Amino acid sequence: MDTDVVISGAGPTGLLLGTELALAGVRVRILERQRTRHGQSRALTLHPRSIEILELRGIADRFLALGHTVPSWHFAGLSRELDFSGLDTRHGYTLFLEQARTEQLLEERARELGVEISYGHEVVSQTQNDDGVDVAGVGPDGDFRLRAAYLVGCDGGRSKVRESAGIGFPGSDSTMSAMLGDFAVTDKEEIAAAGQVPVLIAPLAGGLTRFVLTDPERMRIPATEPVTLKEFREALVELAGTSFGIAEPHWLSRFGNATRLAETYRAGRVFLAGDAAHIHFPAAGQGLNTGLQDAMNLGWKLAGEINGWAPPGLLDTYHAERFPVGELVTDNTQAQTLLLELTLVPDYQRPVIALRGLLDSLLDIPEVNARLAGLVSALATSYPAPADDPLVGTRMPDLSLGSPGTRVSELVHSGKFGYVDFTGDCTAQVTDGWKNRITVATGGDRLWAEDVSEVLVRPDGHIAWVRRENDPPDAAVREAGITAWAGTPERVAVWR
Repeated sequence: MDTDVVISGAGPTGLLLGTELALAGVRVRILERQRTRHGQSRALTLHPRSIEILELRGIADRFLALGHTVPSWHFAGLSRELDFSGLDTRHGYTLFLEQARTEQLLEERARELGVEISYGHEVVSQTQNDDGVDVAGVGPDGDFRLRAAYLVGCDGGRSKVRESAGIGFPGSDSTMSAMLGDFAVTDKEEIAAAGQVPVLIAPLAGGLTRFVLTDPERMRIPATEPVTLKEFREALVELAGTSFGIAEPHWLSRFGNATRLAETYRAGRVFLAGDAAHIHFPAAGQGLNTGLQDAMNLGWKLAGEINGWAPPGLLDTYHAERFPVGELVTDNTQAQTLLLELTLVPDYQRPVIALRGLLDSLLDIPEVNARLAGLVSALATSYPAPADDPLVGTRMPDLSLGSPGTRVSELVHSGKFGYVDFTGDCTAQVTDGWKNRITVATGGDRLWAEDVSEVLVRPDGHIAWVRRENDPPDAAVREAGITAWAGTPERVAVWR
């Protein structure tokens, strides 16, 4: 094998996946078709769950230091915002950080861990057998071939990996398009005095200002058609009454609401993550965040398989857990986009405005607001589990533990499982049997769930197994519960 895993695509999803694999000692190579990082930022935000998973690896502060936070977000651009600050998390906010800076930080982390990243290398096809995957592509020096145990397509909505693997990508084509433009020269006084206008205006790094708009006269133009400065300026004047003094653009782009979801996230030794698995209109900014969470789910499972400790069927849980999340995201973004699109169609404006007003009033109900906030932030994501306990599959809160200053997130910084024994009486078997795969802690804040005695936390921060106070501390039951996720004890397999 030339390497254990080839990742096609060095966007946020591919970079985070590369760091996860390298953290577990897996040999990984990332191939990116662009010759250099382009520096443009389609996405601008990180949501609470994405910040949580960065915290799980001890690197969230790097991102927080470069962005700024707000305690709310939006759904379909409704006037009543979603309140992230009231959610059960230490990171109840939206982090404004351009995609280019997110990618820069993830690439720095990947290189720290020894990940090989090759720009100007495009994966064009693959063939696989029971032993591995042959990856074929084109690079600066011509055609190349690599042999790997697994291939992961993080190569976007037009994924060559997905196409080569024969994975269907059903969904709908665009019915509308919107435009964005980044400008270095604008009239800052006009922007400050603009008030409520039907244009998103956001400051970017380097003194740039972003405008995002949907013009009723232009929204049927195909997303593939380039945007001109004249067109963009005219649309601004029509919608806001002013061009805000925009001059030569740094970047102009048109994007549509095509929505597609891969039929499967796995085909043998080939996996999909990020936009290669799901595309949609960027309603509420969920695309990049969903891709990061795909990578966090897949990384430790793939590492476990390569390192020899994964229990049977662990890799199949990637599709089983993340495909339903893809369905939720594509469904809710379609609902949001329809609310926007019909507002711009004259025959529907009045009833849709009435509908938006009704939804605004519903978001004043705390329970409704929290429900949608949990959906968009991904804090409500819970994975299906065969266990009867309702905690299994949910996010583990980042509790304070017995040692002063220690939190649950610190247990999984190295990419291992975390185990907390709230009683202090049951750690011996775990310490002896899985010490190279599980970090153990005792004690902690039991206000979270007062009757929980033991909990096993997956490397991605979800709960794998729990024991309640009324359950007997049976060693065989404990071993079965842990083995189902962390593999057989050390006497059979170890974390490499």
